Amino acid sequence: MENNFSRFREKLEMINLSMTERMEEQFSLYYDLLMEWNQVMNLTAITGFEEAVDKHFLDSVILGHYIALDKNVSLIDVGTGAGFPGIPLKIMFPEIHVTLADSLNKRVKFLNEVISQLELEHIAAVHGRAEELAGNAAYREQYDYCVSRAVANLAVLSEYCIPFVKKGGTFIAYKSAGIQDELKSARKAVRLLGGSQAKLTEFILPDTEYHRSFVMIDKIEHTSKKFPRKAGMPSKEPLC
Repeated sequence: MENNFSRFREKLEMINLSMTERMEEQFSLYYDLLMEWNQVMNLTAITGFEEAVDKHFLDSVILGHYIALDKNVSLIDVGTGAGFPGIPLKIMFPEIHVTLADSLNKRVKFLNEVISQLELEHIAAVHGRAEELAGNAAYREQYDYCVSRAVANLAVLSEYCIPFVKKGGTFIAYKSAGIQDELKSARKAVRLLGGSQAKLTEFILPDTEYHRSFVMIDKIEHTSKKFPRKAGMPSKEPLC
């Protein structure tokens, strides 16, 4: 059955975004590949088409309503999993340069298949733990934006992600609503890692009941070389 993206188009218009026919083809193929590979590996618990469009595609690309994503932008998606939000952002904003980072090699194989099938350019999937990749000069402080939808406490996520951001760039965490306590507990970590005070933007996905938020942390100082700490330490002993 052909995937119907009419509701997705309407919701995009509500946030001043629009989708070309080529983008719709890519989103449709992405969904089909996600469902196909999901039968043999755990990529997502969300399998219904409309729910996947809202919770994966719309939730990913709504960032473009809040920040400018043009051809000069470089972005790394840490803990990308099945490619969210990095691949939908790349489809919607094809001129940006994207790196997808994940610690599980079989997910990286899936991501490479998606990149190939969708014929995406200026995008790469890399296999490695954030703690290791952030120590590599090829990735450390190389990006305008680091984004992540990974499920982790903000203090932990900040240690994983802020080292990838250039001074003057921004780390953006995709979060649920109601995270004020988490923001407070992450203040020390953010400061130690060279970040500014976090800015919280709460919203509801258009024409849904899904309450979401963005935590945006500007990089105002270079991150000390002692961060991130060795594998396992950020989650075991958070900087808070």
